Amino acid sequence: MIKCRLLIISFFFVCIYCHAQWIDSVLLQVSSTDTFYLARMQDVYVYPNMVFQNKKQEQFYWRTVRDVKKTLPFAKEIAKEMQVADQQLVLLPDDKARRKWWRQYEKYLFHKYENNLRHMTASQGQMLMKLMDRESERTSYEIILHYRGKASANFWQFVAKLFKNDLKEGYDAADKDRIVERVINLVEAGQL
Repeated sequence: MIKCRLLIISFFFVCIYCHAQWIDSVLLQVSSTDTFYLARMQDVYVYPNMVFQNKKQEQFYWRTVRDVKKTLPFAKEIAKEMQVADQQLVLLPDDKARRKWWRQYEKYLFHKYENNLRHMTASQGQMLMKLMDRESERTSYEIILHYRGKASANFWQFVAKLFKNDLKEGYDAADKDRIVERVINLVEAGQL
């Protein structure tokens, strides 16, 4: 009787493990008499060591790291919110209904993110604009134009220009924002 139960239990486990399955991020696969253990690994980025020419350059790099760590989660979350808004706005029948829904959604977003955004520094705000362009593939100007209209987009572009910023400036990972892209890759991989 005990041998029969042991045989049934053994058969049950063999049946379970004959098919590949994930157990705590490790894949076990049994094929005839061999057992393969496969583990999921995150991407590992290898960059040459940063060589700073002076203290100012080093401070810029570490300030960029700080700003990316603070603003990247917000940029990803806001990009998701924009997708939700776009999907909902498409379903509404006319402009009046869209404007009404957008006003309510805007209040919700303002309430949700106001405290966090008010505690950002100016450099973190600039970084958030870059990262939102990276995540949504739309510049800040285009986002304002899409949701608020041309008059509002031009007004905020004027205000940005007063503070020597540009809402129409896009994210350029290959050239001028390559250090930011490097920091983002390292932060997402948990290496920084």
